[in-house]
Amino acid sequence: MPPVHGTNQRVADRLLSEGRIGADEHRRAVDHAGRNRARIEDALIELNLVPEGDLLKFIATLHNTRFVSTEKLAKAAIDARVLSRVSPKTASMHGVFPVLLDEAKSVLSVVTADPDNDAALHEVKLGAGVREVRPLVARPAAVRAAIARYYDKNPAPFEALLRPAGGATGDFIDVDLGMGPSPARAASPANRAAPPPPRAQAQTLPGIDQTAPSPHLSTGQTAPSPVGGNGSASPMAGQTQLSAAGTTQVQRSPVPVVAPTPPPPSANISILETHEYIESLNVLVSLLEANRQDLRGHSAAVARLTRRTCERIGLSASHVAAFVVAAYLHDLGKMGAYHLTALNVAEYEGHRVAGLKAVALPAQLMGSVGLPAETVAALSAMYERYDGRGLPHGLAGKEIPLGARVLAVTDTYADLTQNPRNPFRKILRPTEACEVLAGYRGTIFDPNIVDLFRNEVTGDDMRAKLLSERHTVLIVDPDPEETTVLELRLIEQGFEVRVARTVAQAWRELEGGEITAVVSEIDLEEPEMGLALRADALKEPWGRDATWVVLTRKGDRHSAQRAFDLNVDDFVSKPTSADIFAAKLRQLIERRAARSGGRGVSGSLAEMSIPDMVQVLWHGRKTCALRISTRMATGEIYFADGQIVDARWDQTHGEDAFYRMLALHEGEFRLDPGFEPPTGRTITVSPEALLLEGMRRLDEGMLAPH
Repeated sequence: MPPVHGTNQRVADRLLSEGRIGADEHRRAVDHAGRNRARIEDALIELNLVPEGDLLKFIATLHNTRFVSTEKLAKAAIDARVLSRVSPKTASMHGVFPVLLDEAKSVLSVVTADPDNDAALHEVKLGAGVREVRPLVARPAAVRAAIARYYDKNPAPFEALLRPAGGATGDFIDVDLGMGPSPARAASPANRAAPPPPRAQAQTLPGIDQTAPSPHLSTGQTAPSPVGGNGSASPMAGQTQLSAAGTTQVQRSPVPVVAPTPPPPSANISILETHEYIESLNVLVSLLEANRQDLRGHSAAVARLTRRTCERIGLSASHVAAFVVAAYLHDLGKMGAYHLTALNVAEYEGHRVAGLKAVALPAQLMGSVGLPAETVAALSAMYERYDGRGLPHGLAGKEIPLGARVLAVTDTYADLTQNPRNPFRKILRPTEACEVLAGYRGTIFDPNIVDLFRNEVTGDDMRAKLLSERHTVLIVDPDPEETTVLELRLIEQGFEVRVARTVAQAWRELEGGEITAVVSEIDLEEPEMGLALRADALKEPWGRDATWVVLTRKGDRHSAQRAFDLNVDDFVSKPTSADIFAAKLRQLIERRAARSGGRGVSGSLAEMSIPDMVQVLWHGRKTCALRISTRMATGEIYFADGQIVDARWDQTHGEDAFYRMLALHEGEFRLDPGFEPPTGRTITVSPEALLLEGMRRLDEGMLAPH
């Protein structure tokens, strides 16, 4: 917990002053906290001086907030997307643990023993990229136990805390949190009755439900099913919610969600599943790749893609971890002339010969570590082909270990989208890379994994474009040690990153276009050349449009003033938290984009359907015009702060026009972010109501686009 709060004796002092505990009890609690280097709250509970419920209610009242009991926190199943908003390091450093996320309002709720620690909450807010962080009170030991269980997969701390204790007494007004559980992805109306996918076994790929949602926050009780008796979702599905008093409430939510509560984590946790182990691999392997410009960050990218794919399939945590480790290690010892992927090895004789020699190297080099059998199998068979013509053993189909089949796809995709020396000699867009993979489905790659991967990647890429979340950052710094960690963090948070060590390299990157933001040191080859680069860039249109941040070891007032005279967006002194800096950079980019009216996005309805786009723009609270064109006619859907205010299709206006466009499956779309919403609106119902009614009409065959 933050050292500034020490043992937090002020809680005991307040209890004493109000006559809730006696002087002897106060002394015992203070002595116990001092001897055990513990917080006073834990001392009061451990000595049975104050029941946990009463103590938490007392603290929550002092801070005008709510509390969560240890029992309810232990039973909660936290959505992975909620956990990802706060890094394990930040959680441990500040003693906070995320429990709920209202994505529409951009509000993150966290449990903490220090709801008045504004500095810590501000850092969490920046790191999470949300508008507001709401603190809920929990006992310090429970917060630490939650961090250990959900980040480190260690349930032991909770076991020591879960013992009979007194509950809250007296009247307590249970104030609703004002938000439901945060589903990773709300089920689209078109797929609202889809059942959850079965959990896959170690080496088999089950039938894949492309719309299965992710787990959501639960409190250990069974939430009312959102699926009606006829299999259709009720628009007012009940959702289990964590309440202020540690009790469970059911809130009526307008969003249809199908989200099964996952089983509690197993007590048999492998070291491979810990954040520290994976993070160590990430840093070490990324440092090994740092000197290879074309492959910098490659293994980290493959690991991220592998994790997403395995979690989408529904593998157990231990198998996901084993395959992620294989992704980090797959290029170990292969730093030769060729970058070897399943595609390269299958298509080129030189790569095949090199692959045959090198395929066993990663497992051999790590032989003394005792890698899991699943990791070794994935590494040893990643160049096998689905049609049985691969190496080293000519395995075919499901004979190839699942991890190897996943790794073949993710490694090839990362190579095609990041390495300019791939077989096409240019970096491909996500849709282009997925088309390449599809061309080899059933020959080199497992067709089921290709289909799943294509759906996942292209869908996420289009969502990122619609929400303007995908940005290319140029880091200009001569020192690799200074930039490696920042580069890794930016990549992890969804940025595309390029690095220049000299002014000449930076200028070439800038002239090439597509640079959203520049992060530059002041002193490059010569002192203050970074500022000269900024001055020259301001003379070019692309230089004036880019977000520009100075990240430097020079913290003097003169340097800062010169930088701001050149209209930089921010001046940051080293060292700084890479997580916080990445969050701040995204905020600066989005502010600039908002001032300039944003950027347009175009694509095909085959990439993303109209219902999916409506949900993305609705939950993203976008103000824009979605323009649709087909061979038959053209149409528009107008959004204002996420609400649909008007729609036009051919000669039709309002709701009828919207419903007719839902039937479109072919055509093109273009997002116009410069749209100014009209003062009046022809559509007054919510986007959710429109989608539900539209899906009903589609199901009953009532709609046609013309």
